[in-house]
Amino acid sequence: MNCPCEKLKLLMRQVRQTWFGTPQKSTRFIYLDHAAATHLDPQVRAVMEPYMQEEFGNPSSLYGQGVRAGQAVENSRKSVAKILGALPEEILFTSGGTESDNLALLGYARAHAKGGKHIITTAIEHHAVLGATKQLEKEGFEVAYLVPDTQGLITAQQVKQALRPDTILISIMYANNEIGTIEPISEIGNMVQKYRQETGKTFPVFHTDACQATGYLDLQAEKLHVDLLTLNGSKMYGPKGIGILYRRRGIKLQSLQFGGSQEHNIRPGTENVPVIVGLAKALEIAESLRAKECERLCTLRDFFIREILTSVSHTHLNGHPTTRLPNNINISFAAAEGEAMLLYLDHEGIAVSTGSACTSQSLDPSHVLMAIGSTHEEAHSSLRFTLGRSTTKKDIEDVLDILPPIIQKLRLLSPLV
Repeated sequence: MNCPCEKLKLLMRQVRQTWFGTPQKSTRFIYLDHAAATHLDPQVRAVMEPYMQEEFGNPSSLYGQGVRAGQAVENSRKSVAKILGALPEEILFTSGGTESDNLALLGYARAHAKGGKHIITTAIEHHAVLGATKQLEKEGFEVAYLVPDTQGLITAQQVKQALRPDTILISIMYANNEIGTIEPISEIGNMVQKYRQETGKTFPVFHTDACQATGYLDLQAEKLHVDLLTLNGSKMYGPKGIGILYRRRGIKLQSLQFGGSQEHNIRPGTENVPVIVGLAKALEIAESLRAKECERLCTLRDFFIREILTSVSHTHLNGHPTTRLPNNINISFAAAEGEAMLLYLDHEGIAVSTGSACTSQSLDPSHVLMAIGSTHEEAHSSLRFTLGRSTTKKDIEDVLDILPPIIQKLRLLSPLV
């Protein structure tokens, strides 16, 4: 067991065992970590099942079963394209948000290195983007990491000032997965388009990671003025292990894999028909519910924030107070350690997060919170609550009853008080 993450997992299990004994299934279960993963919608499961049993053919095959599977993939591609205001050939299916981000950044940068080696992104991107830019730096690219304001906002003017003649790629997330702040993607994209028109260049191209935006924000590529856009099935009540990369027609990407000619010769491998069909259905449902669900969740979100900030002293909302996702609440509780709060809440049957699920095994403070000016102590004392379709006001009220005594108990034990 040489991996630090594995050692940390073991330590956390030991801590849990010491504090609470063997985990028992609580009679209460309140799930407030929808930014990490969502449950599979029953309607999505229903459309997937035929392609796991009767229609299991390889979609590249020429006999009937394969042709029907292939048609299901193409119908799904058309469905996704319609919601994004795109052409079917502009939709690529991948294994998830991470692969889509990697393909967008590594694939574009490597294919266009002769045009320049300067990239612009932000200090608060998901690690799927930051990991890709770190790799590109090793390959000789130079990356500018824009720092947001204290509420997590990046402006179009910041991006414009960072532009250089050799800038070939810009990647800025649509909405932050930790603090929920929504970035002015359309404004930035419009600025990028005007810059290309004025300079007569075909670059920089503009990518956005929109994984957290699905079901909450407009995903029309033309309105956002983006060239590349990432989505993830597990964030939209669809299956895990499936993602989307929108690639505007004419954008050349270098493949990260080698093999067959699937996905326009960019992403080889036999298509996962059941999850592709499920993803398309999930996106369709998310879009149909968007207006009503946003209104409902905003009401719950604002109620939760108001009650916490007034009932628990020394608390602070992270992210923009209004320009934020309808389901996101990220709060710092002074002198209360985040992982300890999480474990106490889990013992009460309440699932929350201390930040991105992709870095939940790390002892490092959130890079997002540090980038917006939080201290190490504030970053380590933060919890993220992300609401979803199953969240009720009763759930929120239960959390509001249970959380304050936990904070009080931990503060009594804290050396920081």
